[in-house]
Amino acid sequence: MILYAITDRKLAPGGDLLLQASGLIRGGIDWLQIREKDLCDRTLFAAVKVLAPEARRFGCRLLLNGRPDLAIACGAAGVHLPSRGLSTTRVRKHFPPPFWIVRSCHSETEVLEAAGEGADAVSLGPLFETPSKVAFGPAMGLAPFSEVCRRSPLPVVALGGITPADLATVAETGAAGVAAIRMFCTLANPVRDLAPLREAARVETGVGDRGQGAGDKR
Repeated sequence: MILYAITDRKLAPGGDLLLQASGLIRGGIDWLQIREKDLCDRTLFAAVKVLAPEARRFGCRLLLNGRPDLAIACGAAGVHLPSRGLSTTRVRKHFPPPFWIVRSCHSETEVLEAAGEGADAVSLGPLFETPSKVAFGPAMGLAPFSEVCRRSPLPVVALGGITPADLATVAETGAAGVAAIRMFCTLANPVRDLAPLREAARVETGVGDRGQGAGDKR
């Protein structure tokens, strides 16, 4: 499965976003979303401009939360669109492939809409109970999530309350990957500590046919 980290610099020593993101990239994270909503455009641009070449070098798909304009300006691979953010159709119209669009979804209906509007992949959750996702409704649970994965024409990345102990179980649902903040951003040494997480999540998903992941490094 794809390992998809979402940054939170507050979890990094000294609040150092570059240290956190670079460690995950060098550790072999497949996708990395820069999600620092309180940073100004200039600071975000500067950070992603530094990280983009490193991400390409290590085969990581670098995404910027909610800002396709900044993403393409600083060389990121694409954007992660919040469920209440810009429309997928609008972004796809102005940013054609190979620019990558991942959409946050919270139901099968939203997943199918994202597919029809030109998204490349979706995150779906919350899979499990988590305080940060209370506003998006109750946890889906494994069985309903698995059913959406089965019906989705896009890779579906699981999000919400996932811990290392859940990785093997989530892999069995048909998820293309797992996304998390704390599970990845609290690793003391990503180069060392991502390896056992990858082993726990190891399963053949076929997502390489659609985009960069374990089978599609570009």
